[in-house]
Amino acid sequence: MPGMVLFGRRWSLASDDLVFPGSFELFLRVLSWIASLTLYLVHRRQLDCPGGVLLSTYLIVLLVLLAVIICTVLAMVCVSMRGTICNPGPRKSMAKLLYVRLALFLPEMVWASLGAFWVAKGIQCDKTVVIGIITTVIVRTQTWCPVILQQASLFSTSNRTISTTAWSLGRLSPTFQGSLSCRSTETEYDAVEGDQHHCHFASILKTTGLQYRDFIHISFHDKVYELPFIVVLDHRKEAVVVAVRGTMSLQDVLTDLSAESENLELDIELQDCVAHKGIAQAARYIYRRLVNDGILSQAFNVAPEYRLVLVGHSLGAGAAALLAIMLRGAYPQVRAYAFSPPRGLLSKSLYEYSKDFIVSLILGMDVIPRLSVTNMEDLKRRILRVIANCNKPKYKILLHGCWYGLFGGSPDNSPTELDEGNQRALTQPLLGEQSLLTRGSPGYSSSDSPLDSPTKYPHLYPPGRIIHLEEESGSGRFGCCSAAHYRARWAHEAEFGKILIGPKMLTDHLPNILNQALDRVVADRTACVSCPGQGGSHTAVV
Repeated sequence: MPGMVLFGRRWSLASDDLVFPGSFELFLRVLSWIASLTLYLVHRRQLDCPGGVLLSTYLIVLLVLLAVIICTVLAMVCVSMRGTICNPGPRKSMAKLLYVRLALFLPEMVWASLGAFWVAKGIQCDKTVVIGIITTVIVRTQTWCPVILQQASLFSTSNRTISTTAWSLGRLSPTFQGSLSCRSTETEYDAVEGDQHHCHFASILKTTGLQYRDFIHISFHDKVYELPFIVVLDHRKEAVVVAVRGTMSLQDVLTDLSAESENLELDIELQDCVAHKGIAQAARYIYRRLVNDGILSQAFNVAPEYRLVLVGHSLGAGAAALLAIMLRGAYPQVRAYAFSPPRGLLSKSLYEYSKDFIVSLILGMDVIPRLSVTNMEDLKRRILRVIANCNKPKYKILLHGCWYGLFGGSPDNSPTELDEGNQRALTQPLLGEQSLLTRGSPGYSSSDSPLDSPTKYPHLYPPGRIIHLEEESGSGRFGCCSAAHYRARWAHEAEFGKILIGPKMLTDHLPNILNQALDRVVADRTACVSCPGQGGSHTAVV
């Protein structure tokens, strides 16, 4: 795991990262060696011609050079397979092997250039031999390209990378995704804001099947802390619906990443009214637009008997939930439905308060409802424990992970927690010069341990009561072989207290996948109306 030191600097390349690229190069080199040997053995009797000695010498030296390269690459692959992620000791010879491998590029390129020069001189030998030599030179030249790209990709220009994790990867709904068509008419709609060519509005009309007169206000205005939203009349449910869009732009990502906590000024008697800063700012923006600009008043003037409903997905779900809390004083019957909301949203007191009028819906292993700053720190600690305690080489872990991802099965029974005697192993820096399992690194204090450092962020919770859509066992793994079946049940927020790593942790957050799961739940319940015994007591009516 620690980066290797080459040419006087530390790289992000670890000594156990060369198994797969080395195997790929080894495959190409062996094929090239076999082809060159076959060419020499089949046509060596036809080299009794002017210049044939040069060609014979070229092929013999080429075979020897290729053999040396093959042995070097094979040694690199074998050495890279040794040890474990945090124990690079058995791979200490890798740096020397890399120096040898890089040094072999020079004679290889020189010899290939000489071969091309000799053939170009017009040697009078059998055409089959000449064509074979030309082919060998071309193939070897082409072989350099993937090898050079492989080396370039391994040796990054820095020994550190800075990455940021965006909370929300999904979109609100097909209503807010893409443009199905644009209006060519020049008619201006006062209710539509920020949609110059009416492409998005045309998409909404086509997707929802609603009429223009059903929309009170549509805003596509999108800045940091300022989210697009729509206000529409749902005559079938007799509701004024405010829908907030999820993450769909860089500005939205910046809103997601403003993960500090801030106090909310609410007219309710609660202690510790704290929420996610970025989402709280976005909710305040929509609140000002709805109340101060008179948008809600306009909606209830049209339909005074309707109730207020707020909905959203991902980032929009968090904003809708906070907006419902802000509006409840003026609209006591408000209801909010948060689809795949972020976990790190509300303080404990606000979470308990929101249970009376907010319902969250979470699909499967969706990572976003489990994602918060504190959970990310917990995931980091768990990953460090697994890495420090893993007794398998990296290539075996990657192969097993690929097999599990493609074909399923049960995860390996490797230990995932350190025993009491190895807890100090985690006080070493992950990419330090010494192994994680090496103790007594100078200049590193045990007080800096990632396990013991307290978090500066308070624990935050998802909004409202939670309905969890779980995929039933026996469903198709990728949804391509057979339609997946789901059950809906009430869940406690503690069930989403840790980030789960799995093949569907990202896809379960996508709105189209969530819509499909909801449709399947409704279809299954409709089909089983005459079989009340199915589903047991866990299934909740959605």
